Amino acid sequence: MTCSIPVLVITNRKGGAGKTTSSVNLAAEFAHTGKRVLLVDLDSQGHCAVGLGVKMVPGQATVHDIFTAPDLPLIDAVCETFIPNLFLLPANQAFQHHSSGNDEKCLARALSNESISTRFDLIIIDTPPSLDNLLLNALSAADWVLVPYVPHPLSFEGVRQLVRVLFKVISKDNPKLKILGFLPVMTANQIRQHRQINEQVTKQFGALRVLTGIRTDIKLAEAFAVGKPVRFYAPKSRGAEDFAELTVTLIQLMKK
Repeated sequence: MTCSIPVLVITNRKGGAGKTTSSVNLAAEFAHTGKRVLLVDLDSQGHCAVGLGVKMVPGQATVHDIFTAPDLPLIDAVCETFIPNLFLLPANQAFQHHSSGNDEKCLARALSNESISTRFDLIIIDTPPSLDNLLLNALSAADWVLVPYVPHPLSFEGVRQLVRVLFKVISKDNPKLKILGFLPVMTANQIRQHRQINEQVTKQFGALRVLTGIRTDIKLAEAFAVGKPVRFYAPKSRGAEDFAELTVTLIQLMKK
């Protein structure tokens, strides 16, 4: 069971691989194209709210509530952001992952509700860097998966572990799921190790699957610190240029 509107999951088994930076900035870029975007933060660290400048208050509804109260209308947890067309389903930072149960379709059902499916054009899901029911819920609801990785041996190993999980989900639970691509982030082509890791990813998964990377840019971290996607903080920076170009590429890939 997939959601009734397009869903893009951004994930890697390795923490620190650029998932949330990619999720926040891509959500802002897609919203800039005119799409009504819902960013779903399944990672209980709750960093998507930080990156969008959304202030959480005690007792606020979150996406994680559906795992303990399945009948909760998910639309009640949706927050506005300062960005036109971009909305956030925030995370519960106190959520214990073992509380997510065993139902791998809970999120897909909640996102398929008419109150969600008629309001948004695209859903982007940021996932925790763990293999648990939260990740399986995201993948079961998704149409595409984007895998960011830092050109480092440990991140590459996280990619390989994730791909094994993806193949199992595609074969058993969600045959419509497609790998949209592998995205090198914080990459610098002049660094030999970065070139070597990117070449290994290309060799293992194919040149067509490896996307043009997001170059190292301190403006991305600075933007996150002030609660803004980079296009609003430093629109002429390398990071802003790279995410804008990546969005154009992803739009084309999603049409195939």
